[in-house]
Amino acid sequence: MSQTYSFLDVNATLVGPGGAIALGNGAGAAEEGISIVPSGDISGMLIGSDGTGQHSLYADKSGTMTVRLLKTSPTNKLLSMMYAFQTSSGATHGQNTLTVNDTSRGDVIIGQQVAFKKAPDLTFAKDGGTVDWEFNCIKIERILGS
Repeated sequence: MSQTYSFLDVNATLVGPGGAIALGNGAGAAEEGISIVPSGDISGMLIGSDGTGQHSLYADKSGTMTVRLLKTSPTNKLLSMMYAFQTSSGATHGQNTLTVNDTSRGDVIIGQQVAFKKAPDLTFAKDGGTVDWEFNCIKIERILGS
């Protein structure tokens, strides 16, 4: 594996009702790119009054994934149309898969049962800025390469 990181090697795709949208390199990503954040801890610890302890392993693999695009990215329109379609009925909500991989480093992150968290905040100002698309993921599997 390479010892060099480049967003040029990052591919990301949102697939679900209403289409498939490329979100990685070439989609008009902002400098801040894509973030994957777990919802909570995977483990808990409890210490008894005598100092003994126990660990608890939680089954929670949920989290959020955020894709940040330049305001001028044509991908915003595609996401807007998918958002409108998927939030029009419970039958189309929460059925996406969001995959992010770095082909150079071997990283693979797969979000399952993914739903749009909310419509993105919008700012119209001197600079174009970014549009942040947030997604709730019931399950995120991750394998980091190199």
